[in-house]
Amino acid sequence: MKNYRQLTKRSGRHRLGVFLNFIICFLMVAVASFTRDGKLMGHEFGADSQQVVSKNDTISRLADGEIIINTAAIGKDITGFGGTVPLEITIQKGIVKDIKALPNKETPEFFGRAKTLFNRWRGKTVAEASSMKVDGVSGATFSSRAIIGNMRAGLQVAAKQTEKKPLFADFDGSAKNLCGLAVALLAAIVPLFVKNRRYRTVQQVLNVAVLGFWCGSFLSWSAILGYMSNGMNVVALLLPLVLLIVAFIYPLFGKVNYYCNHVCPYGSLQELSGKCVRYKIKMSPKTVRVLNRFRKVLFAVLMLCLWTGVWADWVNYEPFSAFIFQSASWVVIAIAVAFAVLSTIVMRPYCRFVCPMGSLFKVES
Repeated sequence: MKNYRQLTKRSGRHRLGVFLNFIICFLMVAVASFTRDGKLMGHEFGADSQQVVSKNDTISRLADGEIIINTAAIGKDITGFGGTVPLEITIQKGIVKDIKALPNKETPEFFGRAKTLFNRWRGKTVAEASSMKVDGVSGATFSSRAIIGNMRAGLQVAAKQTEKKPLFADFDGSAKNLCGLAVALLAAIVPLFVKNRRYRTVQQVLNVAVLGFWCGSFLSWSAILGYMSNGMNVVALLLPLVLLIVAFIYPLFGKVNYYCNHVCPYGSLQELSGKCVRYKIKMSPKTVRVLNRFRKVLFAVLMLCLWTGVWADWVNYEPFSAFIFQSASWVVIAIAVAFAVLSTIVMRPYCRFVCPMGSLFKVES
């Protein structure tokens, strides 16, 4: 009983330690993303947080999610007493937040009366505002009609922008994505229950061929910084989400380095290359310790480069992107080929002694 309690305490401390390390990993990536891109999860901070992220003549989207409708183009045929009466309608979370009149040639006295109509729509949802029956202001009939017409036109545009999509509208149902998702799930689940060398070889071939060369799906510093900066549409990015879960959530349940050992396409490629040549260089324990120390120092230096912005572009030179060889630089391809060849005589050299992505996973474990 005493031994059982001691083991339980140790297990609890270990899980707490792994969880704290997970938080550390998250903060490391968050700081690097913010330093590089100035935003987290799609939200910008600071003086420029309200900058326009997309715009055309009618619709502008701000970084905080607000939608601004300009009716100048869509209401060009709607006139008041002195001409067109364009409006600027601000929509926030599906609600009419504000309405502003843009420059026009209406008589100020009469237009001032007509502007009181704005209060009828403010605070209403787009659906409520669209269905409202609004009468013109007595004594400012022409200006009122122009305002009402522009509001109707603007709310129609807003309704299309704020309408809810079906839950899986963004899901990529292509054969490539479905095959990649199937291979990722096989790698994530089957090795938990099946310990078979032949199956492992088959899985590694699938990882390289499907996840690597066909789908170009893998975890890299460039990818996770992008997800941290811009956020993730989990439906559209279901395949990368599976990879992230395997890499960062599995260790919380004792499956340390599971992604590196069972899923990573480049790790699989190195292990397959190693199976092609029986001879392996025998490294002394001292050499292995020195190389492990080199890996830690390299990781520390590269993280400082990310956090300070001195050389954040190193993330573009990880060998994973060589799978997308059509767009990869020759430097990346050369690095990937060099380590793949070296792996024929040294077991997974990049994974064991260099990989900054793997070093992040080791922090969690």
